Amino acid sequence: MIEIILTVCAIANPANCEEKHLQFAWNGSIQQCMMAAQPYIAQWIDQHPAWRTEKWSCGYPGNRKREI
Repeated sequence: MIEIILTVCAIANPANCEEKHLQFAWNGSIQQCMMAAQPYIAQWIDQHPAWRTEKWSCGYPGNRKREI
């Protein structure tokens, strides 16, 4: 299991930013996840049109010591 950590900001209020965690099954490396994450991010954005993605990273669930 791996997670994509998104930093998203509200389109109506760009100062309102949040961190979202998307978990999915992944057998590759963290670096490979960064490239493979794009379709998952696009799907999330399609489902949440009031938000835009600022940046993202990949990590392991429960590991809160990571930079975004």
